[in-house]
Amino acid sequence: MATKEQPQTAGIVTQDSKSADGNANVGKANVAEVDFLPPIQRADLMDPSVEYNMNHKRRGLALIFNYEHFFWYLGMPMRRGTNADKMNLEIRLENLGFEVQAFDNLKAAEVLEKIHQVATSDHSDVDCFLCVFLSHGENNHIFAYDAKLEIQEMTALFRGDKCSSLVGKPKIFVIQACRGDKHDEPVKPRDEVDTLEKKAMVNELVTDAGAVYTLPAGADFIMCYSVAEGFYSHRETVNGSWYIQDLCNLLKEYGSKLEFTEILTLVNRKVSQRSVENCLDAKALGKKQVPCFASMLTKKLYFRPKSS
Repeated sequence: MATKEQPQTAGIVTQDSKSADGNANVGKANVAEVDFLPPIQRADLMDPSVEYNMNHKRRGLALIFNYEHFFWYLGMPMRRGTNADKMNLEIRLENLGFEVQAFDNLKAAEVLEKIHQVATSDHSDVDCFLCVFLSHGENNHIFAYDAKLEIQEMTALFRGDKCSSLVGKPKIFVIQACRGDKHDEPVKPRDEVDTLEKKAMVNELVTDAGAVYTLPAGADFIMCYSVAEGFYSHRETVNGSWYIQDLCNLLKEYGSKLEFTEILTLVNRKVSQRSVENCLDAKALGKKQVPCFASMLTKKLYFRPKSS
């Protein structure tokens, strides 16, 4: 007599059960969820070489919010050198194909209006979106001219449920601001190869006050910070901030060649080899800085030149 055919279990995810004697029974139907995917999607999921589609008509918009001055009642010092950062970024980002829009000393309401305008625009024909803040920071906020702005409030406008035309596309945020009130102490490398001859700086070094904390922003976001959480971010009053200087130099050299997180790792290395050598604050002399980035990217990100 034919036995009743057993139901198919492949692709079903179950929890391990326990028998009457308390021993765990490994569920035969405990198959990874990846088995549900079609073969092509499954191959892409496991392929480390998959890249974002950067072959749209346009590279995308790059916003730069630059702050040198602040309303007096905020008590924020002037950020000399920030205009050098802005101009450096404009050149590098335009060379990578971005449409750059730079704004100086906007009020908080003006920033929110611009961010909302961009988030509700159609980005169907672009590769990605990029936004830079050059300012002071505090906790999870960045300072506009007249008030603090919550970073998460702004990044949330670019999530998939708010900005559908950027779904699956890279959303890059660059934050040049302090993230604490500590100086990073120098340590001696064990390997002499890791040391570099120090170059004397010819202009005054200052710090961007406040603290900005890493925020989870969702899939396909990457948050790039000038310094690790809890520490000062250094800025030269003539040449601009260490972080933006080195980021722009490495974008110039490798921006269209290396994967973006590889470039950011090189920036971390380059900034970490700098030391404070000319500062009015004697306690800061010899101190260091290390940037960081929080990546929620799901594919490799390249800014290869667009074909004409």
